[in-house]
This record gives sequence, C-alpha cells and structure tokens, in this order.
Amino acid sequence: MGDAAVEIAPAIIAWAERVAELSRSLPGLESADMSVRRAAERRLSDALALEFCAPPVTDVTIREDVVRTAAGPLLLRCYRSHDLPPAAPTEVFLHGGGFISGSVREVINDRLLTARARRARIQVISVEYRLAPENPYPAAVEDAVATIDLLCDEPRRFGVDATRIGVAGASAGAGVAASATLFLRDRGDRKLVHQSLEVPALALQAFGSSSAQFARGYGLDGYEELLGLYLGDLRGPEAVAAAQPLFARDLTGLPPTFIQVAEFDPLRDAGLEYGKRLRAAGVPTAVCIGTGHVHGSPGLTATFPLARTWQRRSAAAARLAYHRVADPSA
Repeated sequence: MGDAAVEIAPAIIAWAERVAELSRSLPGLESADMSVRRAAERRLSDALALEFCAPPVTDVTIREDVVRTAAGPLLLRCYRSHDLPPAAPTEVFLHGGGFISGSVREVINDRLLTARARRARIQVISVEYRLAPENPYPAAVEDAVATIDLLCDEPRRFGVDATRIGVAGASAGAGVAASATLFLRDRGDRKLVHQSLEVPALALQAFGSSSAQFARGYGLDGYEELLGLYLGDLRGPEAVAAAQPLFARDLTGLPPTFIQVAEFDPLRDAGLEYGKRLRAAGVPTAVCIGTGHVHGSPGLTATFPLARTWQRRSAAAARLAYHRVADPSA
C-alpha cells in the first residue's frame, strides 16, 4: 500500500486488503451507470463497516424525517441521546462519498454518529444531500443551507436549540459543510456556533506536496477527477474557486472551526492551509494531524486504536463548542 518509505499500520493494511477482496466481487463499482455504481459502493461500505467499525451506541435514538425545504424534499437521519433536553444543541452532518456517492443510511454513519452524539451530548442530523453529476455544485450546498434554515425556523419541531446549531462533514461532506458555512456568513442571517471538518475535501485540484505524494495507493486514487463531476457545466476560475473553500477570498467572520487531517492523505495539505488561513483571518481554529492515518482510516474504530482516538477527539471538540455557548464552564 503506497510508498514503501511510509509505514502503514497493520490494521490499515488489513482493511485495504479486505477492500480489494470485496471489490473483486462487485463489478458494479466500475459501472458508468451511477445508480449501479452507488449500489455497489453501498454494499462495499456496509460490509467493511460491519467488520472494521465498532457497533453503534445503543442509548441513542435514530429516526428519519422526509422534510420540505427551500431546496426541495430532503431525507434527514437524526441521532439523539436519551438524556438531551427538549431543545438540544444540534450539529448538521454531511456524509462523505466524493460528492457523487454516499448515503445517510450507510452502516458506518450509524456507528460513528451514535457515538459522536453520545460523547458530545448533542443531536446530530445527517442530510441526504443531492449528489453529482446529476446534481452538480451548488446543489449539495443548497441542501445543507436549506436544512440549517429549516432547523432555525422550526426548532421545536426538531428538538433544536436554535442558538446552538453548527455544521460538520467528512471528506466531500466537509467540503460541502465549509461551502455552506461561507454562504451563510455572506448571507448574514444565521450564526453557526461551530464547524467540524474531517479529512476535508477543501480543494480537489492539486495542492501541496501531499497531493502528489499520496495520490496513489492511499485510499483516494483518482480524487482529482471529482472536480469536473462536482462542477458539471460550471466553468471559469470563479466557479472553480467557489466549489473549493480553500480558494475563498475572505475567511473572516466564520464560526470556530475544528479540522482533522490524515497524515497520509492527498487532501492533507489543503486542510492544513485552510486552518492557517482561518487563523490569519481571526477565526478560532484547532487543527490536528491524524498520525498514521490514510483518508479512510478514521472509521476503523473496531480494529485501529488511532481511529478511536480520532473519533474521541472530534466528539470532545464538539462537546466543548456546543456546550460552552450555554455554559462557559462546561
């Protein structure tokens, strides 16, 4: 796996070998038909999660709502601890999948987000946002914004504390989350308390040495092809920059931000640079490098101790962010 000079943990190697083994039985992964490809990717993701991701927390309720929003009907999957108050701090979560795949119903999301909700003492609401290439940028961003607007406008319906809403995402979902945060900042009528960006896709074009060093063999082969799928017919430097938050001209006025990047990830340097730019813009920002991680390994909580560390760190950052708003001593 990857460069022989880079030492990869045995748990990651075992996972990568299992990915290769399962993939051979799923020819749909190479299909040009996106519905076939997504179905195959879902089967692969779920099989891997059952083996490599710790089981879901049992004292967190999971429910779904199909809601009408300004962007159209959306499926929301909600994770709520039994001991939360009626009006709970709430994080809107955007799943990964390269902007073209993924679902709120993937096994890995239930496993990671129940634990996150419990540890952070928050409600997590995951959004089934529209996917490219059928729905290119800014469709996913519009769905994230529409969800936040709905929660702010109808907090009692969803058990939300409207003064404590934030956004989070993993991989492509982190890119969507960051773009939505920028949009809301520019619009000026919603104040988020936090954004959490994990292995974030903040730039899909090559950026920094990591984009070359880890481009092949580290779990994100071919990621640079996603920009064209995500943009669709949009062209020109302004469109390309708008879809990649790293290249936003102004980062002032954004909410406190937590970023975790994987050490062996082509997206690493873009995430680190975004953190530097946020700090330079006066945004309270914490940046962590997941030592020993590749892009997909933060979900290996059943077999990789550093994945458990990653998830605990994210939950701790969320708990601090959402509860210090109401109680500075929390």
